[in-house]
Amino acid sequence: MTHPSGPPYQQPSFGPPPAPYSASPAPYASPYAYAAPPPPSATWQPERVDQVTGTGFGLVHLQVPPITSGAAIGSLVAGIGAILVSIAVLCFGLTGAEEGWGAWTAGAFTLLSVMACAGAVALGVFARRQINSSPHPGRVRFTGRGLSTSGIVCGITGAALSLLALGLGLAVQLS
Repeated sequence: MTHPSGPPYQQPSFGPPPAPYSASPAPYASPYAYAAPPPPSATWQPERVDQVTGTGFGLVHLQVPPITSGAAIGSLVAGIGAILVSIAVLCFGLTGAEEGWGAWTAGAFTLLSVMACAGAVALGVFARRQINSSPHPGRVRFTGRGLSTSGIVCGITGAALSLLALGLGLAVQLS
């Protein structure tokens, strides 16, 4: 059979089948080599095994290691930031009191400290709720109750110190 506009048509030849992945002498062996399962590690421990009814198989429930809540870590970081900004409020409030710009700068930094306090408290409360609602077995458990409490306390302390430093800066500037 010839094609009107080209060379004659030839039937394609596919050749012999490709060689299997393993050099197994058996003609019907699996092309995939068997690998034994890895031994259980410290992070993957079975919690319980339930038998699947009617079969010889079982369902393994693995222990899920606890995770430190990211919101608790964020709460602590924001709380520490609020305390550090309150130190800047004190420094700017007292340094600029003689030139007349100390109260304005301290007020701006006080606003920043109060916003960091609000973030620390909000993240701390969210982390506490997240930690309290996660004790179910077989699910991810969150830890970090102390971190969230510390973040809340540091945030409130930082805002209170900022307000006191702003008041001190205003008192020095007006006197």
